Amino acid sequence: MAHCNMHSSSSNEVNLGPSHNPHAKPTDFDFLAVIGKGTFGKVLLAKAKADNKFYAVKVLQKKVILKKKEQKNIMAERNVLLKSLKHPFLVGLHYSFQTSEKLYFVLDYVNGGELFYHLQREESFGEPRARFYTAEVASAIGYLHSLNIVYRDLKPENILLDREGHVVLTDFGLCKEGIDPETTTTTFCGTPEYLAPEVLKKQPYDRTVDWWGLGAVLYEMIYGLPPFYSNDVSEMYDNILHRPLSLPGGRSSAVGDLLQGLLQKEPHRRIGAIADFLEVKNHGFFSCINWDDLYHRNIKPPYNPNVRGPADTQHIDPEFTKEMVSGSVGCAPDFPSSLATSSSNAFTGFSYVSTEDYL
Repeated sequence: MAHCNMHSSSSNEVNLGPSHNPHAKPTDFDFLAVIGKGTFGKVLLAKAKADNKFYAVKVLQKKVILKKKEQKNIMAERNVLLKSLKHPFLVGLHYSFQTSEKLYFVLDYVNGGELFYHLQREESFGEPRARFYTAEVASAIGYLHSLNIVYRDLKPENILLDREGHVVLTDFGLCKEGIDPETTTTTFCGTPEYLAPEVLKKQPYDRTVDWWGLGAVLYEMIYGLPPFYSNDVSEMYDNILHRPLSLPGGRSSAVGDLLQGLLQKEPHRRIGAIADFLEVKNHGFFSCINWDDLYHRNIKPPYNPNVRGPADTQHIDPEFTKEMVSGSVGCAPDFPSSLATSSSNAFTGFSYVSTEDYL
């Protein structure tokens, strides 16, 4: 069992910027359930004792962040959260606080379930439903790009549905700031099934990696598996780099054309390479979408999660909710090493190996 050192230390303080609430503390909340795991931490459903409102609280262990030298990523996530309140399809940060041991981000509780969870249950979606989700995600990615932020980890696990069925993009742990249209970066990161070829080749890459990610997610919604999937990771990497895109029949030519354009192995030829989000918006697959109505949430979602109330966890994967809450909030319990590889979002062969900190 890990032991807590409850003595505060000024050297242990993290500058949380304008989101910081120096008066907040863990005892302000009743922590009810584990509801997710992000790139760098665990997420808990919590009820604020002061007003009985429900929040998702992301809990990060400082010593793990320092040990893995992930301070930059945590600050990038914090910075993106501070900016994301201005967009309808990005999760919002209410405030953050810290103890000597941990960082806490108090976020919107979004309880319509992960897109991954719904896809697992239904195997695939029809084109109208896939189009709706893809459009809302594209809008969020376009907004991040307008702030010179590349998301870099687009996958169904990071796309939540809210209580009405709208998309909410979450987990900004791998975001990279300062990437304008002419800038590239080189960090090898992401999740194996959704990596763009240029990332795999360890070449400098730009914001078009996110449009590849959008294509991979759309493909999975349409066909039930990521586009180049294999149980053998090295074979999957080879498929991503070299295998032509397979488009089984029975789908419209418009979705096929969009997938070919987004999953173009040459980044400079990919949809989005020239005019970014504008190119995606203008594709024929989205001809029936009024983007202004979409942004203002005036398009009725094709699926209603029918949540029973603000604390409903029916759409949260039981893999999370069956876990004990206590260790995530207080001391960090020992955990079996099998957990590090059993998670559906576990990283394999990365500079971010097992960055999912089981707090």
